[in-house]
Order: sequence, then C-alpha cells, then structure tokens
Amino acid sequence: MDALAGLLTGPRARGAFLLRSIMEPPWCLRIEDRAPLTLVALVSGDAWIVPDGAAPVRLSPGDIALVRGPDPYRVADAPATRPQAVIHPGQHCTTVTGEPLTELTDLGVRTWGTGPDGSTVMLTGTYQMDSEISRRLLAALPALVVLPGDTWDCPVLPLLGEEIVKDEPGQEAVLDRLLDLLLITGLRAWFSRPESDAPRWFRAHGDPVVGRALRLLHNDPARPWTVAALASRTGVSRAALARRFTRLVGEPPIAYLTGWRLALAADLLREPDTTVGAVARQVGYGSSFALSTAFKRVHGISPQQHRVGTP
Repeated sequence: MDALAGLLTGPRARGAFLLRSIMEPPWCLRIEDRAPLTLVALVSGDAWIVPDGAAPVRLSPGDIALVRGPDPYRVADAPATRPQAVIHPGQHCTTVTGEPLTELTDLGVRTWGTGPDGSTVMLTGTYQMDSEISRRLLAALPALVVLPGDTWDCPVLPLLGEEIVKDEPGQEAVLDRLLDLLLITGLRAWFSRPESDAPRWFRAHGDPVVGRALRLLHNDPARPWTVAALASRTGVSRAALARRFTRLVGEPPIAYLTGWRLALAADLLREPDTTVGAVARQVGYGSSFALSTAFKRVHGISPQQHRVGTP
C-alpha cells in the first residue's frame, strides 16, 4: 500500500445523500448541513461556491468541487445572489426565514430545482457522518478544492449522472460506490497537482528511502517495527533514517506509525461485526486494553465510544 492508497481507504459512503439540481438563474442555496465532506459536480451552466469569509470560486461544466465541512457556504449562479433556500442538517430545507420551501420543487427521482428546463444542472453527493470519511483524509484537505474538468479525465462523472436518476433494486449501493469512486479519483488528481499543498508525509513518498519506509509501515502496521528494523529494510543507518524521516515527514518514524495505527483503528472500529480486540490485533496492539489506552490518549474517547459516535 502506498501513501495515497492509505489515505484513500477511508471514504465509504453509506446511504449517501445524492441529488441532481436543475436551476434557472437567479438561484442561490445556503448550505448549513455541517456535513464533513460534500462533492459538487457541475454538468451544465455556471455556478459559484461562496464560502463564508472566503473568496468565491467559479465552477464551469465538468468541474468538481470538494467542500470540507462543517462551515456553511453558498452555491449560486452568481456571488451576489441572495439565498432562496437553506439546507440544514439531515438535508432539511427551508426558506431563509425558516418557512416551508415552495420555490424549489420535486422534479423526479433524486432531482429537484426551479423547473425541468433550467440551464444549470449539478450533481451533489454528501458524506453525512464523520465515520464515512477518515479524519486523516479530512485533515489533508483544504476547505475547498476545485478540479477543473479540462485538466483531468473522469469517466465516473457521466456514469453517476446516468445512475442518479434511476430507481432500481440495489440502487443506493450503486450510488454509494460511484460517489466513493468519483471522490477517490478526484483526490488522486488533486494530490498530484503542485498547488495541492499535499501533506508532508504524502510528498515524502517520493523519497527513495523514506518512501520505502512509509510503504513498509502502511503495508504491515501490525508488525512490531523499530527504527533499526526499518533502517535495515531501507538500506541506511538507524540515525540516517530517523533524521531523514523526521525532516521529510515532520515526525519520527515510530510517532508516525502510532498515528497511522490509530487512524486505521478509527476507521476499522466503524465496521459492523468487528471487535475492539480484532481491531487491536490488526493495527499492532497486543490487547484491547493497549489499544483503548492509546486511542483515548489521542482521541479523548474510548474505542467503544468512537464506534457508537458518542462523546
């Protein structure tokens, strides 16, 4: 497993909110749903993402925006357009004064908007719970990422556009996986761009020594690694590896391994039918107690509390 594969193991939509919007200017939606991550893909027309307190960013057809929550933002035909609707947690929609929404109507399966002939069409997919996206991934992303459609080739987007309006058996699972695939494809394209400001551990993957050490840790986190063992496998001295790893990644090898193990544990604990003991063995802890102690020290809650989403 390389550094990017390790980063992208987290996204797993489960009954994700997916919607096709058909809008005719002027239009504006204020998003206050506090979702950890939202993907907006513009199919036709023009749109702007307007974060609170930040510069608006224009979307053109084929562009994809990744918006990291929970801060509110607007999606509109123009930056100055006033909101017509507010999207609250649970995808509850109201007017800006909190009244029932009447300006936007149901236009078919997973489709709404101002009318079927609107000039702007966009697809929105929302990861609605923190458990669906690893904290490691969210920490690596800026508040807003825009991928221009003319700079990357993504065959998933047209397929999602076709499938989002179908109402067939198993369709929810199909859409969840398509959303995951679109997100992962977009993230791969983003992190390969020089302006992405990828995390230091991701950039360090290109180093012949530290990159190999990172792959060893990612591939086998349960092994009782030591700096000496890593140094032997990468062909350098213990001191040289520790110095080079810390300089490129920003922390020593074993500190990085601890963070990686606990990030994996956080994701694995959300899986159904797993146990804390099984997760502990998978990520290199000798017992449930050892994992619980390390997990609570870093996250402030026990593995069991994390699993059920309680503080």
